[in-house]
Amino acid sequence: MAYLLSDIASLVDGKIVGDPTLLIHGIASIECAKKGELTFVGSPSYHKKAIETQASVILSVKKIAGVQKTFLLVPNPYYAFARVLSYFHPPQQRVHGVNSRAVVGQHVLLGEGVSIGPCAIVEDGVQIGNRVWLSSGVFVGRGSVIGDDTQIYPNVSIYDGVKIGKRVIIHSGSVIGSDGFGFIRHESAEDAPPKHFKIPQVGGVIIEDDVELGANVTVDRATLGNTVIGEGTKVDNQVQIGHNVTIGPHTLLVAQVGISGSVTIGHHVTLAGQVGVVDHVQIGNNVIVGARSVVTKNIENNQKVIGFPPLPYNKGLAVLSSLEHLPEMRKKIKQLEGSKKVK
Repeated sequence: MAYLLSDIASLVDGKIVGDPTLLIHGIASIECAKKGELTFVGSPSYHKKAIETQASVILSVKKIAGVQKTFLLVPNPYYAFARVLSYFHPPQQRVHGVNSRAVVGQHVLLGEGVSIGPCAIVEDGVQIGNRVWLSSGVFVGRGSVIGDDTQIYPNVSIYDGVKIGKRVIIHSGSVIGSDGFGFIRHESAEDAPPKHFKIPQVGGVIIEDDVELGANVTVDRATLGNTVIGEGTKVDNQVQIGHNVTIGPHTLLVAQVGISGSVTIGHHVTLAGQVGVVDHVQIGNNVIVGARSVVTKNIENNQKVIGFPPLPYNKGLAVLSSLEHLPEMRKKIKQLEGSKKVK
């Protein structure tokens, strides 16, 4: 299907410089775009490619010198690109109803327009809101609640008593509400080796509205109380969120982040890939933690840090960049010490 450029401009509140009557039938990367397609330029590093692209329309902040194309000008090209992409590729329509091979327990409340796929299991006392989609192989434990317009992809496991808000997306293989890692070391007899006694994990999990969890995310239930993921938070693949963790709204957790128990994270925080967080620390609002850092202490609001232990970002980068020079520095120090002894 093709759309008038003028209609696309109205969607993103953009200004057209060129032909508003162009018909756009697709969106493509700047390298692969062809005539009749729209592409976008999000940074000056792509200006050279904009000269070479075959796209009919370029989504950009401003007209690029030397490029003889129609431009659609917007303040934030990446955001506008995402909106146009959604316009061209609306959500897939699901077949409403409960598949004959699904298992639905007793006293389950189903909203309007619910879709439950084959081999899904919904246990007793579950509440499912309107237009919820449970794909094949999804398990929903007793007493759980799932809000309107939530999408749960194949083979997600939701344990008992989990509360999931509206418009949540959970990708394949994620496990929500498994036991937190809680054990007490004790000695049962004077001569016996110590053992680890399991602490019952009897709390819950609350996932607020508009959260998205990637594939193979694990969210542990609380020992007591709740593990909470705040509104609008986005979690990448293979992230571990421990028991009694509280994550504020609109936070980003990138791939392979590991968060220990009882951590508190503020709003609009970013933890980059492979960041580790030790237990019981607090991370303030608007904090950015660089990749492969280990957070070992509290971080105040509005900080940007990196390293192990985390340092202010520029200082941390300087420390990391100096590591490769340590052998020469060590050798130089030994030489200096030797010359001092001779004197």
